[in-house]
Amino acid sequence: MNLAMLLEMAGDGGGDRVALGPRPDGLTHAELLARAQRAASWFAARPGVNVGMIGVNSDATPICLFGAAIAGRPFAPLNYRWSDDQLRRAAARLAPAVVIVDEGVAARLGPLDGVEVVERGRFLAEIEDAVPLTAPAGDTAAPAVLLFTSGTSGDPKVAVLRHENLTSYILGTVEFMGADEDDAALVSVPPYHIAGISGLLSSVFGGRRIVHLEAFDPEVWVETAGRESVTHAMVVPTMLARILEVLDRDPDVGLPVLRHLSYGGGRMPLPVIEAAVRRLPHVDFVNAYGLTETSSTIALLTPDDHRDALASPDPAIRARLGSVGRPLPTVEVEIRDAGGATVEPGLRGEIWVRGEQVSGEYLGTGSTRDDGGWFPTKDGGWIDAGGFLFVEGRLDDVIVRGGENISPGEVEDALIAHPDVSDAAVVGIPDDDWGELVAAVVVPVDGGDIDPVALQEWVRSRLRSSKTPAVIEVRDLLPYNDNGKLLRRQLRAELGLPR
Repeated sequence: MNLAMLLEMAGDGGGDRVALGPRPDGLTHAELLARAQRAASWFAARPGVNVGMIGVNSDATPICLFGAAIAGRPFAPLNYRWSDDQLRRAAARLAPAVVIVDEGVAARLGPLDGVEVVERGRFLAEIEDAVPLTAPAGDTAAPAVLLFTSGTSGDPKVAVLRHENLTSYILGTVEFMGADEDDAALVSVPPYHIAGISGLLSSVFGGRRIVHLEAFDPEVWVETAGRESVTHAMVVPTMLARILEVLDRDPDVGLPVLRHLSYGGGRMPLPVIEAAVRRLPHVDFVNAYGLTETSSTIALLTPDDHRDALASPDPAIRARLGSVGRPLPTVEVEIRDAGGATVEPGLRGEIWVRGEQVSGEYLGTGSTRDDGGWFPTKDGGWIDAGGFLFVEGRLDDVIVRGGENISPGEVEDALIAHPDVSDAAVVGIPDDDWGELVAAVVVPVDGGDIDPVALQEWVRSRLRSSKTPAVIEVRDLLPYNDNGKLLRRQLRAELGLPR
């Protein structure tokens, strides 16, 4: 199935429902389909192979995404927060292409061979006069979306997601037109993130109205969620922490209409999700774990899983609040050791995944799946006896102290649980005796003071001495990328450590 068929089905089955924008004057599914078909005609008339986009969230995103699918062109949204040089190099890799950009971006790019740059306003105006292209391309194995991964050094890799990968994910997880007519999803993750793509596809196919934020701001998020009667939203952990800060400043704000909040894109500190559940007890929380290369989610911690973990006196069940839940029925997940052998529940190793939604493919280098179709995520983790998956972060981030593997996330959770600590990051530092020692960088609450010795004792009392930071540095903030991921490589460089 081509991605465009998802919108065609929505246009036929829920054409009068509002798909984008405010309910009184937003675009219906039928109108969105018509604009995408006109955009497809506009794209097809151009010589480029790819359709790029550089800009904040707007109606142009779904129009370009579906219009490119109808025209049989891959859609490639780029990170508008990159430097001018990074943007130019990325756009040049798309040539031949047409790239739709926000106002002012064309000057940042300059002339590029084989790349036609068109401002968003001109694009939206010109497609109004285009003759609709109504027959979507039928090659399900063709590339549908090209996503540049969030590498922290050098040029990022480009993940190739084919129509069959993305439609498999949507058909396996979303009920067609299953949303209530008053449902509204607030999309604040950027369009170049897999969560932005999958969120658009899920909402359109499910019949849920989409409300876009151009870019995330916690005060604007809370205000928009209230004004637009938002029922569903997806955030990354750092976003949720900032939303809670806004809510805590105004106890009367409760977001009573919000029913479902999913989070993912990075490790969620236990103190943050526990605080969120207490602050918003009427909301169903879902932890979604996935990767760009897997077309989004491959495991879910459901609302019932959250409630069961919080209510249980059993430490093993309560610990599941720190898991990412169980794999989707449509995928297989297993843990393998360094030699590639599958390990038993409870043992740590690398997370591997297999399923139709899994691409594991990169532009110019091909697939990284093995002969059995399994994709190595490069994430470390383990599965408990109940089938719950625990993700411990990138394998490169694991600290090896005297032969013991230490997950940075476990130590970070212990640090953040301290009342004087608002954020924490843990890395390994070289040591002649132990190989590596644990080092922590912490951010104090509201600019307060932190006693490193007392904080070390705090961790030691909750974990054990081998996991206690040997070094603690206090900073005003930690480096994150715009997707909410901690930039450990940058932090290590700032600390003068080898990467």
